[in-house]
Amino acid sequence: MNEIFAAKPTKTSRPIFALERSELKAWLKGQRVGTRNWLSSTDFKAKPGEFALVPGRDGGLERVVLGVSSKKEPWDWSGLVRKLPSGRYHIASELDPGYATTAALGWALGHYRFDRYKAHAGKAPLLAWPEAADQGEVQRLFEGISLARDLINTPAGDLGPTALGESAKELAARHKAKFKLIVGDKLLEQNYPTIHAVGRACSDAPRLIDFTWGDPNHPKLTLVGKGVCFDTGGLDLKPADNMKLMKKDMGGAALMLGLAHAVMSAGLPVRLRVLVPAVENSVGGNAFHPLDVIKTRKGLTVEIGHTDAEGRLILCDALAEADTETPDLLIDAATLTGAARVALGTELPALFSSDDDVAAAVLAAGLREGDPLWRLPLHEPYKEQLKTPMADLNNQGGPFGGAITAALFLQSFISKRQRWVHIDTMGWNLRSRPGRPMGGEAFALRALYRMLVERYSA
Repeated sequence: MNEIFAAKPTKTSRPIFALERSELKAWLKGQRVGTRNWLSSTDFKAKPGEFALVPGRDGGLERVVLGVSSKKEPWDWSGLVRKLPSGRYHIASELDPGYATTAALGWALGHYRFDRYKAHAGKAPLLAWPEAADQGEVQRLFEGISLARDLINTPAGDLGPTALGESAKELAARHKAKFKLIVGDKLLEQNYPTIHAVGRACSDAPRLIDFTWGDPNHPKLTLVGKGVCFDTGGLDLKPADNMKLMKKDMGGAALMLGLAHAVMSAGLPVRLRVLVPAVENSVGGNAFHPLDVIKTRKGLTVEIGHTDAEGRLILCDALAEADTETPDLLIDAATLTGAARVALGTELPALFSSDDDVAAAVLAAGLREGDPLWRLPLHEPYKEQLKTPMADLNNQGGPFGGAITAALFLQSFISKRQRWVHIDTMGWNLRSRPGRPMGGEAFALRALYRMLVERYSA
């Protein structure tokens, strides 16, 4: 974080004044004439994200005035980072601890760039840590979000199942978690047949990533993430244009690993388990076929209606294993359906849950954090679309309600008593905004983290 924050202000660090639009008039009354005239001449209105560089009497930059939203979201601060001259800055406005932390996180996220394949350009400005900010909270969230984004942004040629497993192993080692992998034909020996079926056609063998952390006597929290490192669609091949973004099909795994980092860094009193089935859905002579029937870990049989509905197949074995422990809370995340994007767009993840209280807590946290989700129903009658005369379930629903039928498919592999949350996310920003550049995105990470802190810290 040394390239983002300075420990303290200095005599030469420039102040940033943060104002809501309604506060501007009163604030201006206390400023010198030159400042008032400058802001008036530049038509500064303190709209959220709008800023003004105010010169001093010598013509140099004296101060920055930033318009912020009454919602106190981080993004107003993100936009400053790439537009301010290099140098050191400090926040001159008095911020309460919660907003100071939010502002610092927004500043940090404004620095995020995926530059693995490019030369690092320019020197970004430094902000002195806001006095009331929770530095640990900012660091763990920034690192968790950056980890998820980096994993999603990395091309599939450099991030297959092996590399994803290594990244998870490094994360587990950092937090002294107990880590194991089940790779290749060992998946069949240990009864993970659907993970094996989806990934077996790739030369980079399928695997189940599994690590645990925390006191076994604490409430069990289990995170499951879809780790399809690339998705050709299998034998029911995707069109070329639909395949271009499929390096992001492990976005659910990336989100859960980023969230796991935040949970472990915060030292939440939970016994955490993370399960990530990691595969590439490839085409080959040993690829699984349309209309194959596969027996799952739970014992249910699944007819393959379409090989491009592979995410739910690898998740069903991982969820069945997670369910054996009856955790206090089970959360899975996946870039699962285009239907969820059609319903809610690309920036609003769909939330499904078997527990109304948990769902409400996630949604409320998302609104407070500026990280919103929208709940869709587990509409039981739609399960009819998953019926087939050949097996217990078909992995493909009907032409409508695809996000719902996918969630109902997953729910078939956990017990009715299980408290469960399913996130269907895009995992990718199609447009660039301050703090949220085009590319991989950890939608819902801050919402889920805040809900977990509120649930378990007490």
